[in-house]
Amino acid sequence: MARGAKPIFVAATRQHVGKTTVSLALMAGLKKRFPRVGFLKPVGQQHVTVSDEKGSSLRVDKDVQVMKEHFALDHVAYDTMSPVLIPKGYTSRYIAGEHSRDEQADDAAVKAIRDAYEAQQAASDFVLVEGTGHVGVGSIVEMSNAHTAALIDADVVLVSNGGLGRAFDELEMNRRMFAAEGVAIRGVVLNKVTPDKVEMVRDKMSQVLRERWGVPLLGVVPDLPYLGKATLGDLEGVLEANLLAGHRCRGLHYGVHDAFLVTTGLRRFLRRAFEQREANWNRPLFVTHATRDDLLLGFLAHHQKKMKQQENEIHGADMWAGAIVLSIGASRNFPDLEFVADDHQPLSYLVKMAVDTDAPVLITNKGTVDALECIKSFTAKHNITDRVRITAAIEHYEPQIDFDLMLR
Repeated sequence: MARGAKPIFVAATRQHVGKTTVSLALMAGLKKRFPRVGFLKPVGQQHVTVSDEKGSSLRVDKDVQVMKEHFALDHVAYDTMSPVLIPKGYTSRYIAGEHSRDEQADDAAVKAIRDAYEAQQAASDFVLVEGTGHVGVGSIVEMSNAHTAALIDADVVLVSNGGLGRAFDELEMNRRMFAAEGVAIRGVVLNKVTPDKVEMVRDKMSQVLRERWGVPLLGVVPDLPYLGKATLGDLEGVLEANLLAGHRCRGLHYGVHDAFLVTTGLRRFLRRAFEQREANWNRPLFVTHATRDDLLLGFLAHHQKKMKQQENEIHGADMWAGAIVLSIGASRNFPDLEFVADDHQPLSYLVKMAVDTDAPVLITNKGTVDALECIKSFTAKHNITDRVRITAAIEHYEPQIDFDLMLR
């Protein structure tokens, strides 16, 4: 494929299906096939502040930072990678007429996207483009993924969660929106497929896509639960918490299925959490109230014991690195009627013990139930500080994608 070929636009059937992870794998594979690969996120929502090539600060979509820095895309500038950002509150202002259609769709945004793509194309041998959310995202401000893909004459790789019936239903609905804009589907990637169903899904979905759409199934990716695990740093952010101690655990991953609200007494907690599971439960995440001095003391004692056994080492699948979240607030559905200072802080000697043992202890203003709900509902996303997850994702996804078929 020569320079000037159609870009690949990665789109998803809905949120949280792994679009960015597939984009990471595609970028890794494309860089092995083309000297210079550009990257564009035409319309972004969640942004970060970065320093550009001249040292100036600017806002870009968070996925742009991951792609540029992880793959060292030095041949393209930040200001050509994230042309349009839709900040919180923009939609309401748009509907109210504060941003006219002429200003947004027909003029400023369209020009910004086209100019950014042309800059990417001029500097690159191939351009990878990532959409935002599902295909219809942005429609309210007349900048849907389908419309954006049409603006730059891109072909689409559609990503959906695995299976057959439901997956195809979602794919068909999204395909029709692209078809309405005259955008072609280059192929499909099915993600998070139950491992023992991979071959069956590959066989059946390949047949359906070929017969109904005339497009190939480019990959079937087995589910890898590890990639959905949040780091302690992620949880620190979502809980608006303070990591009291155990800062070296900030980059370790904790699964939402290993997060529990502890309401039992100390004896039962020690028996169930440690004695019965000591051999195979290394990264539990306990949530309790800061007034449960007994549970915190039991956790700290166990942590101290494990650190002695592990010679203070925490890295490794079989190494203990459990963490505890202490709530100093009340749940929304059961608020305090009056403020009592003693209810809003752990005992000082336990705080000192946590610091001395370097045990991972988070303190949040949220109530215990609210904190657990935040943890359970959180979807881990790629960020440049978590290169372990990025590398694991690429190693798992890239071999599952047929690049020759995609580039044919």
